[in-house]
Amino acid sequence: MAKKVQFEPDVLQMAQFAKAMSHPVRVYILKKLSGMHSCCYSGDLVEELPIGRSTLSQHLKELKYAGLIQGEIEPPFIKYCLNRQNWELAKRTFKEFLGE
Repeated sequence: MAKKVQFEPDVLQMAQFAKAMSHPVRVYILKKLSGMHSCCYSGDLVEELPIGRSTLSQHLKELKYAGLIQGEIEPPFIKYCLNRQNWELAKRTFKEFLGE
């Protein structure tokens, strides 16, 4: 009987990043936050994107769960920014994986 594989933490981390980036809305948000707009408010995103507020909330939740973004509550708004440390980790992880 074959021994079952135990996934290394770096493999699990990469899978979590990949899952978070597996939707065009989330890729758009990450591109926006990694570009000139280092932070933005969810209300601004809802006006830009062809989705409702509750759907946007779910996408932001996935990005936060993966550790790629973080939110700061500034009543009555929530400001979202990249989690720079994890964003750099994700970039290094994918770069190494892709052999560049």
